[in-house]
Amino acid sequence: MPDQSQPLGESFPSADLTRDPPDAGSADGGLAANIPAGATAPTAVASSAAAPARTPIAGLYARITAELEKIFIGQEELVQGTLVALFAQGHVLIESVPGLGKTLFVRALGQVLGCQFGRIQFTADLMPSDITGSPIFDLKLQDFRFRPGPVFTQLLLADEINRAPAKTHAALLEIMQEYRVTVERTSHVLNRPFLVLATQNPIESEGTYNLPEAQLDRFMFKIVANYPSAAEEADILRMHSRGSDLNARLAALQACAQVAVDDKLIDYINRVVRATRQWPHFYLGASPRGGISLLQGARTLAALRGRDYTVPDDVVQLVLPALRHRVSLTAEAEVEGRRTDRELSDLLTSIEVPRQ
Repeated sequence: MPDQSQPLGESFPSADLTRDPPDAGSADGGLAANIPAGATAPTAVASSAAAPARTPIAGLYARITAELEKIFIGQEELVQGTLVALFAQGHVLIESVPGLGKTLFVRALGQVLGCQFGRIQFTADLMPSDITGSPIFDLKLQDFRFRPGPVFTQLLLADEINRAPAKTHAALLEIMQEYRVTVERTSHVLNRPFLVLATQNPIESEGTYNLPEAQLDRFMFKIVANYPSAAEEADILRMHSRGSDLNARLAALQACAQVAVDDKLIDYINRVVRATRQWPHFYLGASPRGGISLLQGARTLAALRGRDYTVPDDVVQLVLPALRHRVSLTAEAEVEGRRTDRELSDLLTSIEVPRQ
C-alpha cells in the first residue's frame, strides 16, 4: 500500500517561477526558469529618463508573453488571465467556439514554462476513474497498484467539460481545490504548479450538462474568447503558411510547407472565412482553424500538382470540403430549403478573387 500523500507518476519538471529574470535589455532569449543560479544580468546603460522599477515577477511575465507571441497570436485576455491564475494558484474556465487555438496555447505555455501538458476530451460516458486513475492488478507483483490517470500533469486542458456528467465533474473538485487525488483512502499529491483550463462551447447545448455552482466556484476566472481580429487572423495564416509547428514534421510535409503562398492569397482566404461569420443564412461561421485548413490544403494541392506556388484556383476548389462542416444554417434557412454548399458557393462569388 503506498504511503499517504505519495506523489505518483512520472517525475515532471517544475518551473522555477521565483528566480529573478535578466534585465529587459539582455540579449538572452531564454526563460527565467533556465537561468543558472547566481547568473548576473547585463547592466543597462542609464538613460536621462529613469525607467520604472521592474520587479522580478514583472520581468518574468514579460518574457513568458514574449515567448508565447512567437507561437500564439492574439487573445491577450486569455493569455493574461491564464498567467494571472497560474501565479495565483487558480484555475480558468474558457468559453469559446472551437478552433481558436486553445490546445495550441496550453501546449505552448507548457513548453515555455517547462511544465508537463495534458489534455482530456470530456464525453458523456467519461467516468471519474478515467480522470483520476484506478488500481489495477499487477501480475508480476500479484497485488494491486495504483495507475495514475491523465490528471497527473501540470497544465491540464479539460476540453468541453460540460459534456461530462455530474459525477465526473465532482471528481475534479478535490483535485482543483486540494491538488491531490484520493483513491482507496490514499491521497496522491499532484506536482506543482497545477493549472486546469476547462473549455465549454456556448453554441451547442445538446448532450451537455450544466456545471454545478460548486464546480464553477473552483475557477478563478471565466474568460470569453472571441474570434481574432482581421489582422491577427491574417498573421495566423501567414505563420501556418511558413510551416511553423511545435513538432518536427516529416520530409513530405516539409516539402509541402515550402510551397509559396502570396500575401494576396492569404488575404483572400481570410476574407472568405470571415465572411462566413456575417453571412445572413449562417448562424455559425468558420473558425480560424477553417482558414488554416484551407491554406494548408491549397498549399498541398499545389505541391501535388507539381507547383511550388499556390494559385486562387487551389483555394476555390477546396472551399466546399474545407468549410461545409464548419458552418451551420439558420433555422429559417433550413425551413426555406437552403443548402450549405449553395450558400458557400454564393458567398464565394461575392468575394473578389485576387489577380496574380
